Amino acid sequence: MPLFGNTFSPKKTPPRKCASYSNLHTLDRSTRETELGLEYSTPAMNLTGQSLKFENGQWVAESGSFTDCRREMQRLLKRNQQMQEENNLLRLKVDILLDMLSEVTAEVHLMEKEVEELKSHSRRRK
Repeated sequence: MPLFGNTFSPKKTPPRKCASYSNLHTLDRSTRETELGLEYSTPAMNLTGQSLKFENGQWVAESGSFTDCRREMQRLLKRNQQMQEENNLLRLKVDILLDMLSEVTAEVHLMEKEVEELKSHSRRRK
């Protein structure tokens, strides 16, 4: 057993016998396309009655325009912005109310402590 040598030596894997049994690599391109169905068109989809196709990295409307959709999207974005601002305002109001509540609670505790001290002081005098 060697002190400083490598004790782990995995077995070598045997080489592969054959890369592929398929003869598709010998076919020309047109034959492969007809055999394997590699003829495909541009991707297309239909959303809310609007048909779209994917060209040059962007979705393009085949029929009609998206002015109504864009207008609706801008309206929704504006409404979303308004709701976020209102949410931020309400969070601020809640923080202010919590601060006011903690301040009043601290004052009440101080007053209760003061009343207890006055009661105990008046009992000692009697």
